[in-house]
Amino acid sequence: MAAVKPEEISHPPMDQLQGLEYCIDSNPSWAETIALGFQHYILALGTAVMIPSFLVPVMGGSDDDKVRVVQTLLFVEGINTLLQTLFGTRLPTVVGGSYAFMVPVISIIRDPSFATIEDPHLRFLSTMRAVQGALIVASSIQIILGFSQIWAICSRFFSPLGMVPVIALVGFGLFDRGFLVVGTCVEIGIPMLILFIAFSQYLKNFQIRQVPILERFALLISTTVIWAYAHLLTASGAYKHRPDLTQHSCRTDRANLISSAPWIKIPYPLEWGAPTFDAGHAFGMMAAVLVSLVESTGAYKAASRLASATPPPAHVLSRGIGWQGIGILLNGLFGTLTGSTVSVENVGLLGSNRIGSRRVIQVSAGFMIFFSMLGKFGALFASIPFPMFAAVYCVLFGIVASVGLSFLQFTNMNSMRNLFICGVSLFLGLSIPEYFREYTIRAFHGPAHTNAGWFNDFLNTIFFSSPTVALIVAVFLDNTLDYKDSAKDRGMPWWAKFRTFKGDSRNEEFYTLPFNLNRFFPPS
Repeated sequence: MAAVKPEEISHPPMDQLQGLEYCIDSNPSWAETIALGFQHYILALGTAVMIPSFLVPVMGGSDDDKVRVVQTLLFVEGINTLLQTLFGTRLPTVVGGSYAFMVPVISIIRDPSFATIEDPHLRFLSTMRAVQGALIVASSIQIILGFSQIWAICSRFFSPLGMVPVIALVGFGLFDRGFLVVGTCVEIGIPMLILFIAFSQYLKNFQIRQVPILERFALLISTTVIWAYAHLLTASGAYKHRPDLTQHSCRTDRANLISSAPWIKIPYPLEWGAPTFDAGHAFGMMAAVLVSLVESTGAYKAASRLASATPPPAHVLSRGIGWQGIGILLNGLFGTLTGSTVSVENVGLLGSNRIGSRRVIQVSAGFMIFFSMLGKFGALFASIPFPMFAAVYCVLFGIVASVGLSFLQFTNMNSMRNLFICGVSLFLGLSIPEYFREYTIRAFHGPAHTNAGWFNDFLNTIFFSSPTVALIVAVFLDNTLDYKDSAKDRGMPWWAKFRTFKGDSRNEEFYTLPFNLNRFFPPS
């Protein structure tokens, strides 16, 4: 038997991911672009509805208040997505709400000065204004770190090895949004999961007019089928005598969004009243802004790969963070109850349908703005049961996580040093946040529980985030453990050319600002 050649058992590292139908600056036909943009809009609804649905009732808000917050969040998401794709990193990323802000927001809700207000609507408005003030102040962190290029300087300590656990845990760290939610209504969650995988993977070669219709629109088709099935179950009375939790998860009419939504409503800044400012609230919110920064950094790296682009140079990454800070400022001005971060599920969808086009994401931003103003229509789509979204997350978060693992191809994984750093960072990135979550469930407060509420919020928020813990551990170990003699093992020779805008000729194609703005903001 002939000896096996090395090239037959290994695969050469590749700067850009191959196999995509459309990359960042190539576009499908307009009809396909609009349909694909609508698909990204539907996917973004999950987080946009989940966060207000949890927070608004706790604040004393009514169904009308919940609908207004959902509409406002979608409106600001659309604006932020357009700003990011035009002037930020220019990657095809949806900028949506972030779960990282839940800890400081819940802390504000529990503040005795608000909890003792007897009138529920007044309590809601007072809490909303406090959250707005904290977001406005905290947004300065990303604005300063981004536009001053401080984050670009910090990113020079990153290597492919250090980024592996960060990007991987951007996906894996959201495991509690996956099958745990699917399990609350398995009769629609599991069929959704099976159908989405079948359409996007097993039937991806089915074509109509040379378009792989099932692969490209797997989310739209499977959502339509299972949503109709869920509505049939609801209308037939299948959940009439089931527990409240099951009814809330499974029924298509439990959210009370459609009946509460106005026909036309245009969100505007300060519609809840003048924001109030408190130093303790703002400091706790700053931790969430830092977590959002780290999570978005990992998501931008993943999006660049799934859009078949080169990794964003440090200057471009920092520019994107600056514009994300502007987005959080808009969140505070409009009153969305959360800050901004890159939507991980929408990044995963780039890989699932193999469409990394920037224009598709810009069209989806248009849908967000349009349907946020047409309340009834937006509320109709927002009534999709959460387990259906969670079923899709099981696939899409996994894709993003695997993109993070793919950066191992640029490193030497026969090095014990690299194995140690990668393994410890991944494990602690999962284990520490899980400890904080379990502790909070048992004790009704986080492990950090001192008399200084701002300090508690800061630490609990940081260590609730898997990517943030992974970044702290991985970057520290990677830059202190035998780092002088391990540049090649860490993947630095490959990484070096993407650190600066002019380091690779392809950067200009992918990341140059529109309208010839690079004349006024020359890249470094």
